[in-house]
Amino acid sequence: MMATAGAVRNASPTDTTTTRALLTCGVVAGPLYIVVVAIQALTRDGFDLTRHPASLLSTGDLGWVQITTFVVSGMLTIACAVGMRRVLRPGMGGTWGPLLIGAYGAGLIAAGVFVADPADGFPPGTPPGPADPVSWHGAVHFVVAAIAFLALVTACFVFARRFASLGQRGWAAYCVATGVIFLAAFAGIASGSGAPALNVAFAVAVLLGWTWVSVMAARLMTEDASGG
Repeated sequence: MMATAGAVRNASPTDTTTTRALLTCGVVAGPLYIVVVAIQALTRDGFDLTRHPASLLSTGDLGWVQITTFVVSGMLTIACAVGMRRVLRPGMGGTWGPLLIGAYGAGLIAAGVFVADPADGFPPGTPPGPADPVSWHGAVHFVVAAIAFLALVTACFVFARRFASLGQRGWAAYCVATGVIFLAAFAGIASGSGAPALNVAFAVAVLLGWTWVSVMAARLMTEDASGG
């Protein structure tokens, strides 16, 4: 049994309960984000996933819903990162894995604080095409979102290396696949082409990324009991 699992096993009941509660935040964060965004995408007038990123849901009269979703899911992700660190230290991935997950959470909070600009006909009444000019908060939103996405991608590879070192090839492959798919989708949307296929691909990548976060949190919750 690896040292990290032993550390969890030797923790007090209170510490173990706290760690599980923190990791549960990560299990919940992904489904919460996905469900709220999906409901908005289906119900908000004029929103089209083939044209609009989820960030545009932060605009308009109901923009507070997405802003709140960014902030709450970010806070849950940071809590999860703390739980991950408690489980993984001092083993491989115990420093950079949680830090990168925490950076992803912080980026989500910042994305809620610095709201994207209306664009491409959303909310209704917005001229077609990209925002022109781009506001300062719209520019910051793009930067913090990019940092958050790259942190998540890098975290996938950090966890892949950890699982590979433990001989858990299936988990390592899952992490690598998620990181590669997300990076490719992000590169596509960052190109600014606005192609519907790229927008849909990125939406799918975000779904896969959130699923990965929740799965990793759940995996670490059960790791000690399952023998790693």
